[in-house]
Amino acid sequence: MRIINSTASADGFRLPAEFERQYGCIMIFPERADSWQYGAVKARKAFARVASLISQSEFVTVLASAAQYKNARRLMPPEVRVVEMSTDDAWARDVSAEFVTDGKELRGVSFGFNAWGGLHNGLYFPWDKDDAVSEKLCDLYGADMYDCGDFILEGGSISCNGKGVLLTTEECLLSKGRNPTLTKEQIERRLCGALGVEKIIWLKHGLIGDETDGHVDNICVFCAEDEVLLSWDEDENSAQHAVCLECLEILKNSSLADGRPIKVHKLPMPKPVYMTQEECDGLDFFDGKPTRTADIPLSASYVNLYIANDCVVMPFFGGENAEADKKAQKLLQEIFPTRRVEGVYARDILIGGGNIHCITHQIPEYGPAARNESRR
Repeated sequence: MRIINSTASADGFRLPAEFERQYGCIMIFPERADSWQYGAVKARKAFARVASLISQSEFVTVLASAAQYKNARRLMPPEVRVVEMSTDDAWARDVSAEFVTDGKELRGVSFGFNAWGGLHNGLYFPWDKDDAVSEKLCDLYGADMYDCGDFILEGGSISCNGKGVLLTTEECLLSKGRNPTLTKEQIERRLCGALGVEKIIWLKHGLIGDETDGHVDNICVFCAEDEVLLSWDEDENSAQHAVCLECLEILKNSSLADGRPIKVHKLPMPKPVYMTQEECDGLDFFDGKPTRTADIPLSASYVNLYIANDCVVMPFFGGENAEADKKAQKLLQEIFPTRRVEGVYARDILIGGGNIHCITHQIPEYGPAARNESRR
């Protein structure tokens, strides 16, 4: 692996969309006791179900600590690769490198990671193991790397259409815990250069209550070159509805790099999901304080899904949301007619603070990884 003293944009590389053909997917085996209740037993089963579905059409690699390697290998399907690697938690989306391509070669872009806000409002400390993952993944996949470690960026804070347009939120990228010395214009230039994109569409906010400072992957993501999925609160009197409406207005008044409009698919949100006190009691304290309480709703969204080669893996929340789950699945099946839409009961992932998109990260089908490793 070489460190390249240039940018993806200058070298003619681009960030592919998640709905494009993929080589594989990265996940991380959960174990952190203040994120995953009661030894992560239920969460691990949900992770394994997600990995199993994705592995039917692309090569899944699960990272596990030395202490958990054998447990991960026992639980994951045989077609899933398990690799020993140290991490601080299991959010593969945010700690992975972003992979860019020129159509022939795969390269990684390694951004800095500081647990969603560093010492300003980060969610845990230390985060050094997570910060090191992106470079290790470039090495694992034989991809040369652009070192952007001085710029804090999580994968869940961006969504790309593969044709030069990036979605993000001001709430996240302009937060004081990310890159406080940079202006919005400077951040935009860094993103365009690092990821080979031409245009940034800035939504104002993410979903209310999202502890990542409003990651875009919980409220709005590209599902096709000129189409997005938008979380939609149908209660017109709610504060959440006002945020969704604000996003809709921005999208209506935005366009792609070539001037085309953006088609918006409204994906109704589930009813609020709360943890039980018993679930809260199963979590260790962090810094002397509980990481979850039963009176605060979790940031549940159907937009937080994974688009695999042959299927879409979406969260189901069950209970009073059982009907909403099926409604969202039907809508997504209409939007993705060439992929089957599979629901995974994801409450035990949501309890950790994210969902299916947050625990996965795609590897585009280009470069040494695709050429040198056998497909399943």
